Amino acid sequence: MMRLLLIFVLSGQLLQAQDMPAYRIFDTRGKEVSFSKMCRELQDADLVFFGELHNNAIAHWMELQVEKELFAEHKDKLVLGAEMFEADNQYLLDEYLQGQVTDKRFEEEARLWKNYSTDYKPLLLFAKQNGLHFVATNVPRHYAGLVSDRGFEALQLVSPAGKQFLPPLPIAYDSTLACYHDMLEMGGMHGEKVNANFPKAQALKDATMSHFIVQNWSKGKIFLHFNGSYHSDKHQGIVWYVQQAVPSARILTVTVVSQADIKDLNDESKGLADYIIAVPEDMTNTY
Repeated sequence: MMRLLLIFVLSGQLLQAQDMPAYRIFDTRGKEVSFSKMCRELQDADLVFFGELHNNAIAHWMELQVEKELFAEHKDKLVLGAEMFEADNQYLLDEYLQGQVTDKRFEEEARLWKNYSTDYKPLLLFAKQNGLHFVATNVPRHYAGLVSDRGFEALQLVSPAGKQFLPPLPIAYDSTLACYHDMLEMGGMHGEKVNANFPKAQALKDATMSHFIVQNWSKGKIFLHFNGSYHSDKHQGIVWYVQQAVPSARILTVTVVSQADIKDLNDESKGLADYIIAVPEDMTNTY
């Protein structure tokens, strides 16, 4: 009997030692917090920015859970939006959510990211099932390419029809913000010098997303936006533009980081967002 008890105790200790959480959540100072505590604070925000790692399975699952939690509290006062859908596809997105366009037709005609079916379709389906408005916030990609090649000045030549998918011109731009300045400092993928207009294309995306977020939000609503973490980390990017337009809005941010060990938050990740979700480096990616 004693031997069996000892084996049971040792087995329990072994199981505890091998506990492998898929994520941990930390506040901006690096203190671990629960999912429920994070969501309680997010419920009181006007705008929530969820900064994802685009190919991270846990990030996408967490986005859906946050969407469900905010809906449970706010119902139809919840408005959704995402970088992954471009503004000139808004009519198609609306018709899809209203059941006027089939999944097949929507997926054929919208310019969807390659991981749409696994990572973003669940967010849309939840919105569709619950009658929620979902905003295609990003700039049509050819305009970002135009700015990358020729600068902001090229936008002045865009047709009136095209300008409805842009923020008001001229676009405010602070080249000293780290999110833009660092793009030039870091260089390209292989360390080559980056075109000086490259961060301006990023700023165009941020300004456009901000513009359509502010257009679709009003006091009493809560807007949950999904975007790459670089677009909202350190309350820069999209957040900076929203703050220029609506200084009184209460904005909270979430970001996702990848670490070899998630027991504690790495120092370089502290301060990136109001809440930081750390996931293991060897977590399965969606592409």
